[in-house]
Amino acid sequence: MAKKIKPLLFWTASYAYMGEAMLKSGLFRRGSLARSINADGEPDLADKPFPDGERYHRLLTDVDGQEVIVVGGTTDDRETMELFDIGNLLVDMGASELKMVIPYYGYSTMERAIKEGEAVKAKYRARLLSSIPPARQGNSIFMVDLHSVGTQHYFEGATHTRHIYAKSVVIDSVKQLLLERAGLDASYLTSRSAAKQAAAAEALKAPFVFASTDVGRSAWVDSLTREMVGLGLNASAAFIIKRRKSGDSSEVRDISADVDDAFVIIYDDMVRTGGSLIKAAKAYREKGAVDVAAILTHCVLPGTSLEKLVASGAFSKIAVTNSHPRSVELLNSQIKPFLVVNSIANLLAEKVTKGRLQLV
Repeated sequence: MAKKIKPLLFWTASYAYMGEAMLKSGLFRRGSLARSINADGEPDLADKPFPDGERYHRLLTDVDGQEVIVVGGTTDDRETMELFDIGNLLVDMGASELKMVIPYYGYSTMERAIKEGEAVKAKYRARLLSSIPPARQGNSIFMVDLHSVGTQHYFEGATHTRHIYAKSVVIDSVKQLLLERAGLDASYLTSRSAAKQAAAAEALKAPFVFASTDVGRSAWVDSLTREMVGLGLNASAAFIIKRRKSGDSSEVRDISADVDDAFVIIYDDMVRTGGSLIKAAKAYREKGAVDVAAILTHCVLPGTSLEKLVASGAFSKIAVTNSHPRSVELLNSQIKPFLVVNSIANLLAEKVTKGRLQLV
């Protein structure tokens, strides 16, 4: 009987945590990549750039004729270039198919030009990754909850793009928040105890408002709300109506739904410094919300941004995914349990291996 060959999995240095988590799914074989040379001139897995900052890569696993997957983000130019370098290396060494998994596609600030002469960085980075020579069975790029879904159309040539929606993780995060408000924990969702199952079912009946920071995300919020209602959750949707005051500021004019005495869960695809998120939470509270939490796919939060969210007093909890390496840093340093980080590793593993595997 033919046996399926699992694809080889590689990752950039910043996404080692995601690669290791995806390996636990059992759907991949580990690929080995040296990132430095030790004192004896031998390849070393440690990520130690040369004195001038140049980075070393050497493939230690035979990929000739193999389906390969590399996980990495475009969190900054250095990370983007490592992803580009590894992708080129894998194709040059004979990979039959290249799949690049990008949990966080950055450069969303410049995904389009607003003023004449501005560089559209999201487009230029897509063009860069599109220039990786095609493997014999093609190159594919998987991205998660894009800030603008049109970004996937910036990729050129024969590069195929796939947009992965993290809605299953978002809905699971909503359930966790509802359980916690009832004094329960996430284990109740999977417990075999009849009593715990009944308690979880009762907690999940609680009404809540699923909300967006503005009309720009209202379509996603509406779609997710409808899906949650279909799953039996007592959800309703709301979004903030803003008025633009100037090129870089706006004011809240109204909220599309009644949130008086409601538990509001704000959803957005990403949070950077958190300023807009805080304004939205305060707006919902001013309209009568008794509690506000937030669910974000991509957690950037540079510097003291998380501390500012905590200090605002606007949120009881914030749940994010681990699509960005910053989430892992914050999880290891922040004051728990304000920030919850849920993994998308299994979601990525499932989506990237869906379909035919090579047979022998």
